[in-house]
Amino acid sequence: MSTSDRRVLVTGAAGGTGGAAVREALALGLTVRAMVRTVDDRARALAEQGAEVVAGDFQDITTLRLALEGTDAAYFVHPMRPGLIQATVNFAQAVKETGGPAVLNLSQRNTSRESTGISTRETFLSQEVFTWSGVDVVHLRPTMFLEWFLYPWILPNLRKGKLWMPAGAGTSSIVGTEDLGRAIAALLKEPGVHIGRTIPLSGPAELGQAQMAAELSEALGREIVYEDCDLDEFVATIAAFGVPGYLVGSIRGIMIDYRAGRLGGADDTIEKLTGRRPMSVAEFARKHAALLNGVE
Repeated sequence: MSTSDRRVLVTGAAGGTGGAAVREALALGLTVRAMVRTVDDRARALAEQGAEVVAGDFQDITTLRLALEGTDAAYFVHPMRPGLIQATVNFAQAVKETGGPAVLNLSQRNTSRESTGISTRETFLSQEVFTWSGVDVVHLRPTMFLEWFLYPWILPNLRKGKLWMPAGAGTSSIVGTEDLGRAIAALLKEPGVHIGRTIPLSGPAELGQAQMAAELSEALGREIVYEDCDLDEFVATIAAFGVPGYLVGSIRGIMIDYRAGRLGGADDTIEKLTGRRPMSVAEFARKHAALLNGVE
């Protein structure tokens, strides 16, 4: 089968990793079907890039079956909100009904049934459901994303020279969604040897928050200092932005895991899959310097 004859489905195509996976899969010459919840301007932009856009709902198995029909591989990513377990069951069943395309399942580095974060516990169960279902699956376990620095509860403090997080002495090899997209596309193209594996996906180096602050300082040309803040204050700040309770609780659990070292570890998986080293904290900061420095 030639690359252009290989049809792949990317769910969450209007989101961070999904959108990056669509772009990179198209660049590899794959025929890409992009699943979105709503056909809006973001969806139309995907169509302009060359993707076939379809509307689908994780809670409606009929739409999933239509989206999966005729595909050779599919990327499954569910937003951090309620419904993951039912979505996983629906997706696995739809995969079986459509001939069994290989599934790339976006998990979490810290996935665990004992985590205090509900999304982390549910991600563990989702991973288990895919495995029990008997579909050909590859589980992807990334660390935290570089885009975290752009979130509204992080960015304002960075502009004031403060990396304000309740991370303690926890470390992470933080990774960008663009690099994840390249890895996902490579796996969609050739998932075969990876079926049944759980693959870690990280940035180029494991760093503590003080080290990240140093890289940000060097890249932005001004001092950024790490402040290990109180977890309850941090969570209250996120909630004040109107973030849904499920997501607030999930972030709280992730930060507890972060402090405990459960998001640590570094690997060279992305470079091996794509032939290119993933972006560092400093490189990400230079790319987004105007935004991080508050320059209009």
